[in-house]
Amino acid sequence: MAAIIICVGAVAAPQAPGYVWDSVAIGGGGFVSAVIPSRSEAGVVYARTDVGGAYRWDKGAGRWMPLLDWLGDADTGLLGIDSLAVDPHNAGKVYLLAGIGYLQNGRTAILRSSDYGKTWAVTETTGQFKTHGNGMGRNNGERLAVDPGNGNVLYVGTRWNGLFKSTDAGASWRHMASLDVKSTPNGAGISFVLPDPASVKDGAVRRLYVGVSRYGSVGPNFYRSDDGGATFTPVQGAPAALMPQRAALDGAAGKLYITFANGAGPHPNDRQPEPMDRGQVWQYAIATGAWKDVTPAGFTAPFSGISVDAKNPRRLAVSTISTYLPQGDAKGDRLFVSNDAGNSWTDLIARGFEKDLQGASWMAGHGIHWASTFEFDPYDSKAAWVTSGNGVFRTADIDARPARWSFHVRGLEETVPLNAISVPGGPLVSALGDIDGFLHANPARYSPIHMPQMGTTFGLAVASARPGVMARVGKAMYLTTDGGSHWTQTRSLKGEQGQLALSSDGAVMLHAPRGSREVYRSSDSGTSWSVVRGLAGANLRPVADSVASGLFYAYDNGVMQVSTDSGVSFAPRARLAAGGSRVIRAAPGREGDIWVPLYGGGLARSTDAGASFAPLAGVTYCAAVGFGKAAPGADYPAVYIWGSVGGVRGIHRSLDGGTTWQRINDDANQFGGPGDGQFIVGDMNRFGVVYMSTAGRGIIYGLPAAGKGDPVL
Repeated sequence: MAAIIICVGAVAAPQAPGYVWDSVAIGGGGFVSAVIPSRSEAGVVYARTDVGGAYRWDKGAGRWMPLLDWLGDADTGLLGIDSLAVDPHNAGKVYLLAGIGYLQNGRTAILRSSDYGKTWAVTETTGQFKTHGNGMGRNNGERLAVDPGNGNVLYVGTRWNGLFKSTDAGASWRHMASLDVKSTPNGAGISFVLPDPASVKDGAVRRLYVGVSRYGSVGPNFYRSDDGGATFTPVQGAPAALMPQRAALDGAAGKLYITFANGAGPHPNDRQPEPMDRGQVWQYAIATGAWKDVTPAGFTAPFSGISVDAKNPRRLAVSTISTYLPQGDAKGDRLFVSNDAGNSWTDLIARGFEKDLQGASWMAGHGIHWASTFEFDPYDSKAAWVTSGNGVFRTADIDARPARWSFHVRGLEETVPLNAISVPGGPLVSALGDIDGFLHANPARYSPIHMPQMGTTFGLAVASARPGVMARVGKAMYLTTDGGSHWTQTRSLKGEQGQLALSSDGAVMLHAPRGSREVYRSSDSGTSWSVVRGLAGANLRPVADSVASGLFYAYDNGVMQVSTDSGVSFAPRARLAAGGSRVIRAAPGREGDIWVPLYGGGLARSTDAGASFAPLAGVTYCAAVGFGKAAPGADYPAVYIWGSVGGVRGIHRSLDGGTTWQRINDDANQFGGPGDGQFIVGDMNRFGVVYMSTAGRGIIYGLPAAGKGDPVL
């Protein structure tokens, strides 16, 4: 049996009292790969995401509640949820198939909760099977299923290792050799496992359906078992040129509906090739084995979401996926409803479509796309949920003309933060994957997106002595002199994305394009560029001194490179431990004061412009460091780190320049660590407020209790 760890959010070390944690309000922003309503308890709905964990809808609070914030940075990959299953007879029992192929060597686990996701048990499965919650086919499903006849029996279809079964509620698993499928060319493996409740006998299901993510020319892609999985038989008649995506049973009527596409999805994969530009919807008669094409007339698009009304077996909902057709002010997928078992369909978008942004103004011009799941509310046939590449939408009346689709993402934050700066006298400014970034005047409220938009924004810099001057870069570069109210594109650009630095007076800008071995310098607002001498290496990250306009710094794998001529040239000045973070920090208002997080090498500080460094005593690991407003009566900015002090990993704060530290988060609030952005940033205007990047949970912020810091609102 695999080892089990019970995670209950117990506090592991002394900490500053009274911190409250939440995500900066952005509004969705990432792919919600499935939404799954409970069929045993009204109002209980779960959602899974590809990189941001799992959520439960709290009807009373009117928001999604994150379920995996207790995961630390050793478990970041478990935020990628490849499948989610709810016990059909107990809404509080929920199971997750978790892991991301490129994180922690593909570590995979089954997470199990019996209290609606408040606490979890973890079964490590890496030695038996691995998964990839951010891989192709993450929209398929569900791969994980609970036996409707016995809540202790679960099945999981894996990507590379075949079908597995558990008889102890997911605590241990054994391979089911009866299904002769291990892997598929596209790496998606088994796309769904569906037990049939109508076949329960003697306390266990007898009939199981398994979809496999491959073309019929490669091998059978739909299997059936009528003996509880003892044997499986390939089912003939499924479209050979398409792959099964998702399936739904209609109960007593005896029909199974399956959506198909020419790829695993959610988008094309040219390496297979899987263009994701064709698909169908089919009905399968369980008793006779007869197939019937019930694809909406006139549509050849790939299909994904499929749902049957719990109160009417002839009422179906189906969605396209990876289809970009007119949809209000944007383009996206089509949603269909049938009231006659698929003989005819109503195109809900063409009939009339309204989008309610619920205050998330950045969603203007963005549609419902990658609509992997489209689910009727089991307790209200008029209500329905649909997932999207940017969040979740819900309608209270699917039959309305037009139906009004609300962006239902309050509390669900799935952006990937790549940069953030707290501007003295101004807002928190962010740079994000996919959706640019924002000016956050209040972290609890939706904020305006950077305009013009350009998608993923990597680099972000502010001139410390002129905080209204900022620069950001993605596929283009923009400058502002009024704090982000207006942005102007630079006349030229040497490479895209990467990182930026602005001299303290804003006169000089350095740009290290992503993947480039050269760093470029401009002293005319990006009109022309020259190559920086002495600084050559891929993905370097220069940083400006906060006071002296002529000083820049860059950590290059153990070497501190320093420029004293306004970025024209760099020269090595000191040696540190190799393998540290490139996200070094210059202390605000302190010339020559540089802090370098060195991961297992701890935290180092220089007060002589990088000529020498001293380790910070007690910090044995440091992945990120940042500064915020000083505590009342203190003469040095508050210092925040993600690291280990006294053997305890977490967010720590120092009010005396690093002499002493207090942990300010707890084991229930770890958020997978600082993720891709590798930043932690204190608020420069409100003492005690701190922000941290994550791998897919958006920007996290902590607020001190009343009397422990400056007010936020």
